[in-house]
Amino acid sequence: MKILIVGHFSESAQSKITGHFPQDWNVVIVPPGEEMLQHIADCQVLIPEHIQVDHSLLANAKQLKLVQTGAGYDNVDISACTQLGIWVANASGVNAQAVAEHVMALILSYYKNIPFLDRFMKNRLDENQLEYTGSELEDKTIGIIGLGAIGKKVAAFCSALGMNVQAYARNTAVSSDGVVRMTDFDTLISTSDIISVHVSLNEQTKQLINKAVLANMKNSALFINTARGGIVNQPDLIEALKNGELSGACLDVYESEPLPLDSELRNLSNVILTPHTAGMPDARKFHRKRYDFFIDNIKRVANGEVPESKLNQLL
Repeated sequence: MKILIVGHFSESAQSKITGHFPQDWNVVIVPPGEEMLQHIADCQVLIPEHIQVDHSLLANAKQLKLVQTGAGYDNVDISACTQLGIWVANASGVNAQAVAEHVMALILSYYKNIPFLDRFMKNRLDENQLEYTGSELEDKTIGIIGLGAIGKKVAAFCSALGMNVQAYARNTAVSSDGVVRMTDFDTLISTSDIISVHVSLNEQTKQLINKAVLANMKNSALFINTARGGIVNQPDLIEALKNGELSGACLDVYESEPLPLDSELRNLSNVILTPHTAGMPDARKFHRKRYDFFIDNIKRVANGEVPESKLNQLL
């Protein structure tokens, strides 16, 4: 069994990952490029961390049986895989706890001014001159866009803090559980004090948050995105933050990653940034739960079974 993992990993991260797989499996970790193309010809499983899986790439993957992604799968052409008889599966829900905790950390850091206060103390400034504004979370309304595994955990955490929780989901089968009040998209946008995005990136959600949507948010609102950068029109968000049309933002994902060093986001005092680490509970490049899920799914496909959390259906 040959598993090809394509992405940018340090030597220590590669050692952790390969050591986690069964010893009799051939696990190869390479960055995108020519070496990747050499290995893809005879691999049975592809775990694409930092590449697009499209027709041109799949044309070289003659033995491929499974494309296994993390929670996100916007980098995989599912139709092309289906045509070639290749399963596609993601690891939906395995990072829900980690991402939800990260969202809460961002919310608390923002409203309790943790980054500012940390800099204040480390700069040894006179505490008698300290002036800042803060806010309690009780009775604030959070609007959650997308009520999957992560959205539900965020809802539960916020409810425990005495917040009002409302959500919008495209799947009309999603219903209120007594904690969450379901509402329409426009109402959520215009009435929420905090708006947190928890949907996958697809044609329907690409640049879902744009100039018009941002204009309908409260000027005092906090916007949070730990899902995918492409869901937001980043220049529109920056403009809203600079013009006071939005109180602030907490971002873990960006249109271009890693975030360019000259990005205006790095200079905005009303923004908290993290480097796409919300879903990593154990370390920057290793997620034990995710790799456990990968291994179980690979075994299922190897045994002729249907993978868990499949994204396509083969005949």
